[in-house]
Amino acid sequence: MDSEWIFRVLCVSVILIMGIYYFRREKKLLSFFTGAVTGSAALFLLNKYGEILGIVIPLNLFNISGSLILGVPFVLFLVIMNFL
Repeated sequence: MDSEWIFRVLCVSVILIMGIYYFRREKKLLSFFTGAVTGSAALFLLNKYGEILGIVIPLNLFNISGSLILGVPFVLFLVIMNFL
């Protein structure tokens, strides 16, 4: 299987899961902002200290916007795709 195809399928599934999660929350906007802050913090920490673990995640527009919209699950999938 092509790793780009796997990445796209995983991103779509995470988008659906996070959409359902945010939709079911009572405080939708607060949940979104909390997810955005934790996702951007996880991406920044992986960029800064990921080389110690052998993980190289660059800060680019795609990664930043994905971590802001989807949060930590997006960053976890970036780490998984880094090992494939």
